[in-house]
Amino acid sequence: MTKTHSGGCLCGAVRYETKGALREVVYCHCSQCRRQSGLYYAATDVADADIDITGEDNLTWYAASNDARRGFCRTCGSALFWKHDERDHVSILAGSFDQPSGLTPGYHIFVADRGDYYSIDDNLPQFERSTPAITVAGD
Repeated sequence: MTKTHSGGCLCGAVRYETKGALREVVYCHCSQCRRQSGLYYAATDVADADIDITGEDNLTWYAASNDARRGFCRTCGSALFWKHDERDHVSILAGSFDQPSGLTPGYHIFVADRGDYYSIDDNLPQFERSTPAITVAGD
């Protein structure tokens, strides 16, 4: 049996269901993620073929760079997705999953860009920029 996970935006206009394994949660502290979320992104990842989105007419994509875009609900403004243009995977914000999510923590990226108003107090690995396993905008 294939494991499924579901979630969506605050108002429910955009919903999704994933099938199969999800990547561990990566915490991104880059300035773009901080500006959009107010703190940092916490996101998992799934193959494009393994996600079904309903309410796509309520989903707006913003080209945040030349390489990637961010998907959010045009009704309530909930940030939901991050998508690199050259990858066949989409990142999904961990907080948008229905509970229990079953997600597991992974590591922090772009810690050199971390905001000066918080600290990273867990024992997860930290990377100044990213890791070879994570494709980021500008790479």
